Amino acid sequence: MPPPLDTDRLLRGTLVARIEHHPVLGSTNDRAKQCATARSGPLPLLIVADEQTAGRGRGSNRWWTGKGGLACSLLMDLRPLEIGRAQGPLVALAAGLAVVQTVAPLLPDQTVGIHWPNDVLAARRKLAGILVEVVPGNLHVIGIGLNVNNTIRAAPEDIRETAATLRDLTGREYDPTAILLDLLGHLERVLQRLATAPAEISAEADRLCLQRGHALTLQQGRRTVSGRCLGSAPDGALILETPQGKRSFYSGVARGWGLGAGG
Repeated sequence: MPPPLDTDRLLRGTLVARIEHHPVLGSTNDRAKQCATARSGPLPLLIVADEQTAGRGRGSNRWWTGKGGLACSLLMDLRPLEIGRAQGPLVALAAGLAVVQTVAPLLPDQTVGIHWPNDVLAARRKLAGILVEVVPGNLHVIGIGLNVNNTIRAAPEDIRETAATLRDLTGREYDPTAILLDLLGHLERVLQRLATAPAEISAEADRLCLQRGHALTLQQGRRTVSGRCLGSAPDGALILETPQGKRSFYSGVARGWGLGAGG
């Protein structure tokens, strides 16, 4: 049985100023947005839930967080770093890098990378999902769902073939505090790099793009675009080589290799 989350240890060891820890919560991103509206207390604020009942992915997609999973949202003001709304795609990719840096050392025998725009895959299965939202006041909510000590046996039937957890991949259980300490440390560093050297972040995200070279279909509402993935652009866009030439996209659900967004 892994130890319970140690919020005091997180406050001492990370950039976080405040923490809300919920055994069960509808959505950590929704709670963070409520806190942003209330505008009370110092930032960054970390919302953590041991279990989510209404976790969200992109669009209408849902994110499953079973017991033992890690769902968290960081409400922060990125303006001091001169990171604004226009860099939203890069913020999501930076968060993906932080997740990869956290989990890759635990999975030395697995291919771990980014599935544009907001998933981290291990062994071609979804291990983590990211949802970045900009709220009034130009605050950012960086939501991360990471499958840690939950097990796919308890997952909804429709995602059992597409999701992965650290516990299932390694046969081990993990200290959630240690995972969060590592994740928040990596996130702080990649955001600082995004502020000072955005080209480095985009290049690293491009290197970790698992869809490069594969045929994809990008769903944007009722519209679809198909082409061969050429990786991600310096500004975080997905580049597709289509019959009409190279095109860049900043949103959508990419299907055709691995998984679609959300879940």
